[in-house]
Amino acid sequence: MDTSESSSTETTTGAPAGAEPPRRGWHRWAMDTRPLRIPAYRRLWSSTIVTAVGSQLTAVAVPKQIYDITHSSAWVGYASLAGLVPMVAFALWGGAVADAVDRRKLLLVTNSGIAVTSLLFWAQAVTGLDSVPVLMVLLALQQAFFGLNAPARSASIARLVPAEQLPAANALGSTVMQTALVAGPLLAGALIPVVGLPELYLIDALALCVTVWAVFRLPALPPLGGSGTRRAGLREIAEGFRYISRHKVLLLSFLADIVAMVFGMPRALFPQLAAESYGSYGEGLALGVLFAGIPAGAVLGGLFSGVFSRARRHGWMVTGAVVGWGVAIAGFGLSGNLWVAVVFLAAAGVADMVSMVFRGAILLSAATDEMRGRMQGVFTVVVAGGPRLADVLHGTAGAAFGPRAAVAGGGALVVVVMLALAGAVPALRRYRV
Repeated sequence: MDTSESSSTETTTGAPAGAEPPRRGWHRWAMDTRPLRIPAYRRLWSSTIVTAVGSQLTAVAVPKQIYDITHSSAWVGYASLAGLVPMVAFALWGGAVADAVDRRKLLLVTNSGIAVTSLLFWAQAVTGLDSVPVLMVLLALQQAFFGLNAPARSASIARLVPAEQLPAANALGSTVMQTALVAGPLLAGALIPVVGLPELYLIDALALCVTVWAVFRLPALPPLGGSGTRRAGLREIAEGFRYISRHKVLLLSFLADIVAMVFGMPRALFPQLAAESYGSYGEGLALGVLFAGIPAGAVLGGLFSGVFSRARRHGWMVTGAVVGWGVAIAGFGLSGNLWVAVVFLAAAGVADMVSMVFRGAILLSAATDEMRGRMQGVFTVVVAGGPRLADVLHGTAGAAFGPRAAVAGGGALVVVVMLALAGAVPALRRYRV
């Protein structure tokens, strides 16, 4: 590992030792599943398969119920904001908490809290309460628990698998999440007419019980480096930001994601493009395939992640992936044919998967264990906030210059800014393990 920007990785829990022979034939291309040989990681990952889809059921049910009550898309947007604010605040605090306590215990508490919130969602739906304020309060509570949970969950991975397998572990986790983004909404749409809206919340709550049991089976994950009491206040949160500013590879990994998402995520323009540019294919069909394009490409990238998960030059992989994302998005903006456009979106999804895998690996390997929770807290905020800022930017640019020009220009801007960052600050492109 490059010691100019990081310290050595601690001994992992339950990780198998010894070098392995290189994979041959088609195995070199297939997903690297070595982390699944580690029982603790396998439990954590397996639970994600169930809960990732379950969480998407709730993600569909909440806006559907709010729209059914109000018949207003504006209220759906307000609800999204009601969930974003507590998620951001508690993710930053949750990162500091994850560095101060046993992460396994924190995961038990927060996953249980999310499950209880899902049960409350079910209770209000099955009783016909039909109260938007209650839904918004429950959504804010759920996202607060998620903000506390996500940093601890991500930071725990580095204690469960060896450093050289972090990209593979990230690819496994990201593939599950991206698959859920495609399968979850489709399943929700199929279930609502059959079982009804309240039962979606109940299914999510039951799925979360799987996660609670998996976390219960994990080994203890107390802070390393002594048993003294650690604080998790504003000072510790600020210390996390100072740590990022002192370690350029970490700072650049965050900036890379911000550049890619803010300038290059065009989802706010999908409805207009479906209606104006691809309306001849059927507006509903066009809208569906546009939204599915990037996640489908990410899943494809995950399934063939053996191509890149063993790469050692993590900085170059992030830089190349973000540039590739920008090129693909620019190509999408210039495409007049729907199916060519979807191919470009799928290519962008593959690039996004590569970027996620190696940015995640950098955050886990370049930070010491006492800082990993706070790094993951900031990461959660960046991942959640970047696309929302992109919605505002692309919506404004699309209204001013037209949707296709806004998309193509955003993709080109991603390429220019990322290459400029990589050229000006060599820490990222030099980083390797």
